[in-house]
Amino acid sequence: MDPKLGVVSTNRKSFEQSLAKINQVIGNYLEKEETKVQQMFPHYFEKFKTDGIEYNIYIGQSLVKDQKYDPLYLKNLRLWQLQTLIETVHLVAHQKNELQHPLDVTQMILAHSTPISISFRLDERKFDVEGAYNIRYEIIKKRIDKALVKGTRERLNQPGKIAIVYSQEKEAREYLDFIKYLQNKDLLTKEVEELELEEMQGVYGMKAIRVTVKERTQENPEIFSKLIAERKEG
Repeated sequence: MDPKLGVVSTNRKSFEQSLAKINQVIGNYLEKEETKVQQMFPHYFEKFKTDGIEYNIYIGQSLVKDQKYDPLYLKNLRLWQLQTLIETVHLVAHQKNELQHPLDVTQMILAHSTPISISFRLDERKFDVEGAYNIRYEIIKKRIDKALVKGTRERLNQPGKIAIVYSQEKEAREYLDFIKYLQNKDLLTKEVEELELEEMQGVYGMKAIRVTVKERTQENPEIFSKLIAERKEG
């Protein structure tokens, strides 16, 4: 019994505490790793909480003055993002037995290679997307987490899996290369699902790649940094 409200809310309270714990673990991990990857090439990283953890990353020549941008930096950032999502699956699995209300998490990436126009708003100290075409990108971001696999009632987001949503085939080819690389590192299972998504209001023509994170059999804290180094050198 809540002494102030006079109502019983045991399940809700345990759910909220478990969710807060997961968000804290993932949020702290992302902040630590993002600080490291900033050293590769400066970029804008914006993390915010909804019912989970979401973030935007913007990278490009217009964000820097004294360095030369190269598409290789975007590729490395995408590989880094895939690796961090794999690691968050393991982090949450490790925490699961300690949660008052056991929860699973789902992982999604929205790949967007087309340049967009953004401006920095001093009043809110954040970037805003500009232009009608670019605003469509914001609409997709807000609705894609509810996406269904075309012809089914199955949610694209599934526990233990990573969904990569895209609209251009060049994005798919790049991520499939990354996936093969991570499979060879024994971080993902061999199954790769290539899916079409049901249309949503204002969102159509989207496709997705879905992969399954391989269960970790032993701790290997060095594997993340080695992957970045190997991919960058190659």
